[in-house]
Amino acid sequence: MEKYSSAKRRTYEIEKQFLSPYAQFSKKSRGRERQEEACDLRTDFQRDRDRIIYSKAFLRLKNKTQVFFSPEGDHFRTRMTHTIDVSQIARSIARSLALNEDLAEAIALGHDLGHTPFGHAGERVLDSLSPQGFAHNEQSLRVVDVLEKDGKGLNLTYEVRDGILNHKKSGNPVTLEGKAVSLADRIAYVNHDIEDAIRAGLLKENELPKDAIRVLGNSSRERINTMITSIYATSEGKNTVALGEEEAEALENLRSFMFEKVYITDLSRKEEDRARRMIYAMFDYFSKNKDKLPPFYLSLLERFPLEQVLCDYLSSMTDKFAVAVFDNIFIPHSWGLNSRDLEEN
Repeated sequence: MEKYSSAKRRTYEIEKQFLSPYAQFSKKSRGRERQEEACDLRTDFQRDRDRIIYSKAFLRLKNKTQVFFSPEGDHFRTRMTHTIDVSQIARSIARSLALNEDLAEAIALGHDLGHTPFGHAGERVLDSLSPQGFAHNEQSLRVVDVLEKDGKGLNLTYEVRDGILNHKKSGNPVTLEGKAVSLADRIAYVNHDIEDAIRAGLLKENELPKDAIRVLGNSSRERINTMITSIYATSEGKNTVALGEEEAEALENLRSFMFEKVYITDLSRKEEDRARRMIYAMFDYFSKNKDKLPPFYLSLLERFPLEQVLCDYLSSMTDKFAVAVFDNIFIPHSWGLNSRDLEEN
């Protein structure tokens, strides 16, 4: 039987007293794949959150593309700031519906750990190259299960792992907290990508679809508040986390608009083609020169196929690191310049 301090007991009592009967209680987690000694102070979901925050994959998110490749300016979103946005929105949803905020936060912080460099462009390239395909949600689960801690994984709880795997729109998380993260992800990227597109000069506010703006609001703040309020009104006291019909339709209209005007345009295709050629060239190079892989990824070849390990390595790269590796392999350098020089610079 688990022994715990008065602080942890108090957390359990607070959950029992204040959480919705549809929430995932920390004490009732399905647990971890590998048994381990429980923490005296923190619940399992709180421990999962901390493990994710201190993981190497989480730290790399700050230098991975959200939408715009290597944008000029300090205020464009990265994969890290997107993750923080999702976490904040998911926690707001969870709090309003009396769900488990710690679980929602852990899922949100881990949901994009497996994302490629160069955003979804990199994901599409690896999906086309790998015989088993590639999807960032599946890779995020692989990161926490296998790749972190030198191949030992983070040994997260079932509920956090499920939420990470099923955070995409097509997924069906087993917990309401996971459903909250899935909605928060869409709310975050649509609204904040609009801000970045306007900042980049690709859009003007008056170009946004008027019907959607009428329902949701004129600013990102208004739209996010409207949708969280709608989720509360639709889901409070029920075994669901969902937007109202009008707000859901408006969000989908905004999402479709962004695909047409920002995500899939001549400019984005040009940048994606550059990323595709870069990733394709590195995939081909390491396929033929697997001995050039870093030692950790070489060790993975004892357990996994080469194509899987190549996806592990390439998807782990930040945008800048991918460019540096490509440059080191394919671009001629001055005589005497070596890989150590690159590492020191």
